[in-house]
Amino acid sequence: MNIKLSKELIMSSHKTIDGRGHHVHISYGAGITIQFIRNVIIHGIRIHHGIRTNSDGDGISIFGSTDVWIDHVSMSRCTDGLIDAIMGSTAITISNCHFTHHNDAILLGASDSYSGDHLMQVTVAFNHFGQGLVQRMPRCRWGFFHVVNNDYTHWRLYAIGGSKHPTIISQGNRFIAPPESHLKQVTKRDYATKGEWSKWTWRSENDLMMNGAFFVQSGKPRTKKPNRKFMIKAKPGAVATRMTRFAGALDCKPGRKC
Repeated sequence: MNIKLSKELIMSSHKTIDGRGHHVHISYGAGITIQFIRNVIIHGIRIHHGIRTNSDGDGISIFGSTDVWIDHVSMSRCTDGLIDAIMGSTAITISNCHFTHHNDAILLGASDSYSGDHLMQVTVAFNHFGQGLVQRMPRCRWGFFHVVNNDYTHWRLYAIGGSKHPTIISQGNRFIAPPESHLKQVTKRDYATKGEWSKWTWRSENDLMMNGAFFVQSGKPRTKKPNRKFMIKAKPGAVATRMTRFAGALDCKPGRKC
């Protein structure tokens, strides 16, 4: 099933888009907008070749919304970002997705001047960041970001970046660096001196670094702690590949288990 949207699909609260049992492609048109709503799930679809219409050309745009779960979605080749979450959006989980062939993958917080995003809390878990990706996996501002048990097999600038003192906890991920010596660093800080960013809490715990990959840590360990019961318990980075082997839209068939 191929859906070409002439304008963005605007969701409402307490709704689920579930493509299980069908091969649902949203492609060669506009994307999905989640704006000033809550309790939304997007599951089991493929979003690719998104174009700019009345919106920016994001695959999924989250604006001022809460309690959003994006799960088992395959995404590539959109005009702007694959997923953008901005303007006070929070309680977001991006899990079991497969991202490929894109420059700016995931943007969490769009403006250094919008301090309202300091309340943003996002979990990025069990995703495969794969072939043809360049940067922003994710790129974060202001809030708290738990990046856990993802498999990073490709980047051309960096994997995880940010500005405006976000807290980033990276746990149990696998990072395979590109062959070029200048691309080995996983992290990138923007618009801050070393004296400033050295106080940001960016921690790497039980990550698996391969092919010379390295994560530049900063800040004191766990200076900004969320309630632990709301965090996914990470497994070691050595098992990230196994945990992400079914990332992306599942090939489900009616009447059978996925």
